[in-house]
Amino acid sequence: MREFSTPLTIDLPDVGNLTDDVVVNAREAADLAVFSRRGRTGAWEDVTSAEFLAEVTAVAKGLVAAGVERGDRVALFSKTRYEWTLLDYAIWFAGAVTVPIYETSSVEQVRWILADSGAKAVVAEGPEHVARIAEIRGDLTELNQVWSFADNGVDVLTRLGADVPDDEVEKRRTSVTPADTATLIYTSGTTGRPKGCVLTHGNFMFELGVAVHELDELFQTEGRSTLLFLPLAHVFARIIQIGCVKSRTRLGHSPDIKNLLDDLGEFKPTFILAVPRVFEKVFNTASQKAAADGRGKIFDKATEVSIAYSRASEKGRVPLVLRLQHAVFARLVYSKLLAALGGNCLYAVSGGAPLGERLGHFYRGLGLTVLEGYGLTETTAALTVNMPEAIKIGTVGRPLEGTTVRVADDGELLFKGGQIFHSYWKNPQATAEATTDGWFHTGDLGEVDDEGFVRITGRKKEILVTAGGKNVAPAVLEDRLRAHALVDQCIVVGDGQPFIAALITLDSESLPAWAAAHGKPVDLAVLIDDPELVAEIQVAVDDANKAVSKAEAIRKFAILPDVWTEESGQLTPSLKLKRNVVMKEFRDQVEALYEA
Repeated sequence: MREFSTPLTIDLPDVGNLTDDVVVNAREAADLAVFSRRGRTGAWEDVTSAEFLAEVTAVAKGLVAAGVERGDRVALFSKTRYEWTLLDYAIWFAGAVTVPIYETSSVEQVRWILADSGAKAVVAEGPEHVARIAEIRGDLTELNQVWSFADNGVDVLTRLGADVPDDEVEKRRTSVTPADTATLIYTSGTTGRPKGCVLTHGNFMFELGVAVHELDELFQTEGRSTLLFLPLAHVFARIIQIGCVKSRTRLGHSPDIKNLLDDLGEFKPTFILAVPRVFEKVFNTASQKAAADGRGKIFDKATEVSIAYSRASEKGRVPLVLRLQHAVFARLVYSKLLAALGGNCLYAVSGGAPLGERLGHFYRGLGLTVLEGYGLTETTAALTVNMPEAIKIGTVGRPLEGTTVRVADDGELLFKGGQIFHSYWKNPQATAEATTDGWFHTGDLGEVDDEGFVRITGRKKEILVTAGGKNVAPAVLEDRLRAHALVDQCIVVGDGQPFIAALITLDSESLPAWAAAHGKPVDLAVLIDDPELVAEIQVAVDDANKAVSKAEAIRKFAILPDVWTEESGQLTPSLKLKRNVVMKEFRDQVEALYEA
């Protein structure tokens, strides 16, 4: 059993709550722009600390006037947008609890979350979201109010609370303690029905008190800013939102991924956060575009140089020839990629799944340092993070201050710290199963080196055991496969079977460019059996197999004419594969892999 702790070096508050940041910001830096949002003309407009406090207070008054009581649950069913953050803090000012719902959630998912949480009110995105609620309204006996951003919900609440006195809201706001619940976040889950994670104000205060202190190059440098485009219903984006408010880092929101490049170009963030699939897509898109423009070999060489430069920098010595090559590609290739992120971005935070060493070195080599971290909903996001001054690419960093990691005898990672959740909502059995003597069982397998850096090696419940008794962690192979430009998603199978195999889906953005370059029709039904395409995917499989032993290697694969998405139910909102769903829906295709 291995254990590593990072001592706490700062004092954290044991009174107050998350709303204090908003009040202190307005008092100490009233005219500082802490947000930028799209105005009526479409241009970015700043929101100062004083303006944000006034807006939050006005909306909180509306919630009070509508009958929201202290401790009531209020759901937010919306895309990532400025109003999401505004309502989140307004709910807390009213002494209530925020219940996020992904805007892509189905009617059944919405029904479960609203019913299980006992939400008294919902603020939704638009007509489509309101319609989903209306479809199940008769089943939700505790739901009293539904507002919509599209129907000027913020203005409606502001007018509704016009007669509520300031001291009523202040009384509600200051009555909340670190021990009180701030939010119920329902785990998107790769299996089973979502569980509501009870996260307290104290959980967030611990997490952000430490993270803002340790990530000072992100949150405490002059002119700092970030643009959120991940769903705020996910704890990863939520923690950045709260961290920005706490540190007075200018925050913007990008609700539509289709407009992301334009938004990044205009907003010019100094850091961003994303899940690994986003970094993979950026790389693959750039690679495919270069190939289509006849510059594929140049891009490939630039990639090799970037990775080599990062690896050499890590060892403390970059050879002269490599430095010269890097300088050339910095002008020809790297500068264009950085310009696509707005031109000011020096850091990115990655979480939700393993990034992979190759991509980590590639981005650092071109000038964007990706700080990979690890955490879960139950841990208020980050447990470990690679810090700017202490990075080991291929790991998820060391534990945050005040956090301890332990590797159990079976390889499972256990954690202790002030960010560990309170409980699962109304589910004491699940809570007891997840925690033992204060240790939270992550369900992930991992290793801790002598310096305290943590490496994730797989999911405990996803380990495949072949007919020959070999234990195989599918994540290692799947992560390597998805790094190929033509691979969108994949699932590695073989539990109880004589060998390991895989089902693979193709990337709809990269495929047309590949087909055009090879004189093929863009017809997926035909292409999946095309010998050249199969050979290309075999290259990806061969590369993935380099990461494992011969007994763990993929021996057979099938290319599917399908697309696995969050909307169709095979992926979670953070783009993780729902293995149980895929295995159920594609049972026949899996069985066909093992037919003689």
